Amino acid sequence: MKDNEKLIIPYPIIVEGKYDRLRLLSVCEAHILTTDGFGIFKKNEKLALFRRLSEQTPVILLTDSDGAGKLIRSHLTSAIPPDRLIQLYIPKIKGKEKRKDAPSAEGTLGVEGMERKLLFDLLAPFESADAQKRIQENPLSKTDFYMDGLSGHPDSTKKRDALAASLSLPDGMSANALLSALKILVSYEEYCRLVGRNT
Repeated sequence: MKDNEKLIIPYPIIVEGKYDRLRLLSVCEAHILTTDGFGIFKKNEKLALFRRLSEQTPVILLTDSDGAGKLIRSHLTSAIPPDRLIQLYIPKIKGKEKRKDAPSAEGTLGVEGMERKLLFDLLAPFESADAQKRIQENPLSKTDFYMDGLSGHPDSTKKRDALAASLSLPDGMSANALLSALKILVSYEEYCRLVGRNT
């Protein structure tokens, strides 16, 4: 990645706020929309816009990895069909954004505080319009999760958190959220290797 290199992303990207949007614009050329933080809970017309967009094209969702980001993500996930939503996650990194006087409530960086290379690498697989096809063709399913103890077992939450940590994903992800992320991030063979299963 060169200093001024930008990705061209064919899908709309939804982020929380204007500073997240500005950060992504330093990494890619794309149609980037904001939820205005918790404003998405009050603005029905914005949610309607996101739904309408998702009818035309898959939409990328990238929120912060803190509690607020999870609430916003959950709200949008319930409103947009899962096959039209590409769920991307930033890692939980302790720190404070430069423009802020104090760290966030959870003391972690949001999208605006991520290193440029990290965001570049996160979005790079989606520069090609066949990214959604690759995700849909990945056979990883809830059956795999159950077989590998990632759902439906007493210690499944702990196992999901360990797997998420190995990929720099936030902890506390539901089985559905982790499954969506893994279908994007790893091939089926890589998943099997991560959980110690022979294909």
